[in-house]
Parts: sequence; C-alpha cells; structure tokens
Amino acid sequence: MTSTFKNVHSTKHAGKVALVTGGSTGIGLASAIRLAREGATVYITGRRQEALADAVAQIGNDAQAIRGDIASPEDLQRIVDTIAKAHGRIDIVFANAGGGEFSALGNITEAQFDKYFGINVKGTLMTVQSALPLMPPGSAIVVTGSIASIQGVPAFSVYAATKAALRSFARTWAADLRGRNIRVNVVAPGVVVTPAYKNELKMTDEQIDAYCKEMAEATPLGRIGQADEIAKAVSFLASDDASYITGVELFVDGGLVQV
Repeated sequence: MTSTFKNVHSTKHAGKVALVTGGSTGIGLASAIRLAREGATVYITGRRQEALADAVAQIGNDAQAIRGDIASPEDLQRIVDTIAKAHGRIDIVFANAGGGEFSALGNITEAQFDKYFGINVKGTLMTVQSALPLMPPGSAIVVTGSIASIQGVPAFSVYAATKAALRSFARTWAADLRGRNIRVNVVAPGVVVTPAYKNELKMTDEQIDAYCKEMAEATPLGRIGQADEIAKAVSFLASDDASYITGVELFVDGGLVQV
C-alpha cells in the first residue's frame, strides 16, 4: 500500500468534493486517501481500470474512480460532467497526473517532447480549465510540481521543463483568479519512491536503492520522503488552514534543494 496514513478520520475537508488526477498510485493515491479520511468526497482518475479499482478499495469512504486520460479533452469533459451531475461543484482539484522519462540532450525525440508536454503541461492546464466552471469561492487548486524544476538533473530536461511550466502556471492563474477567491498553489515533492520509478523511469531495484541512499545523504533530514508526507502538504494547501496562501510553490523535500 502506498500511503502510511493511520486509520483515523477528521473533518478538515468535510462536505468538500475533490478531484485527484493520477489518483491510482503514488502521491495521487496517498493524497486521495488523506483527503477522503479528512472528510472529502473523492473522485480519482487514471488510465488503467484495474489500478483504479484497487485504489478505490484502499481509499474507501465512498471514493469513486473515473477512467480517463487528462491528455484527452473528451475524457476530461466526461470526468467533469460526471462530477457535475452528482454534486454540481468541485471544491478541490489536485492536478497530479503526469510522467517523465530519462533522455539526454542529443537523444530527445519529438515524440518524447510532445508526450510529456502533452500530459504534464497541456493536460494540467485543461484539467484546471475544465473544472473551473464548477469551482465556487473558497475552492483550491493544487498542482504537482517537482524539485527537478530548479535542479540540473542529467537527462531529465524535458520533465524538468514541464514542471517549471507548471510553476509559472500557478503564478499567472493566481492572478487570473483575482476576485474569485479560488487559490492555486504548487506542491513540489522531493525524493519519494513511487511505482513511476519503475514504470516510467525504468529504474531497477538496485538503481533505486543506490539513488535513495545518495539522496538521503544529501538531504538535511537524512532520509527520503514518504508519499503521505506529500499528501499532508496537499491537504494543507487545499484546506482553509491555507486560506491566505496562493501562487506559492511549497517544497516538501526534507531540505534537499533548500540548503
């Protein structure tokens, strides 16, 4: 199980309707679990039905899954229409779906560029834009960024650039939403091992172990992060506790890129 969330409930998000894209694994799943157990009615999206079904079982609390690809405008509209029909609003959007792969300069293909800018940048933009008409005053948008956006990670330039674009989106969207009382912020995770390390990055267990050891030694807190630690930050940014916070990028990285 991805999340380490304890089996307790709170009312931080009671009565709220939350959409979590890429919610079947990793940080998306951990965040969906936390939001649901803090009172929200949670909808998750993803491309694989089996993974979505397993995720809904883990989330519990009447969470629902809608299969769809955020890179598809038709899928996004169907997702939003489903929630609109059931609730008429969306209070929290966690635009988390994304991906990446290693490819050094000189070997980057147009297909790779189009794929990840299509998912990470265009997909996030269209997710937020599709949900926006359903978002009332007091709503919150949280976007998944990355510490890679401010690092020079070898062979990771396309992914890093997509995450830098999302940081820019948060700034301009915060300005666009002036007067609507809808907040938008970025959560930038540090090193958190998720299934994407194998599925997307194609790393072996040995490579993952070596990387985690190296990063733990470089991190002031002396360890890598856990998915639920990112989920706590997502929950905070989406909650009324962050009612005077918009346009920021919150690094949750154990201090790795801060010192």
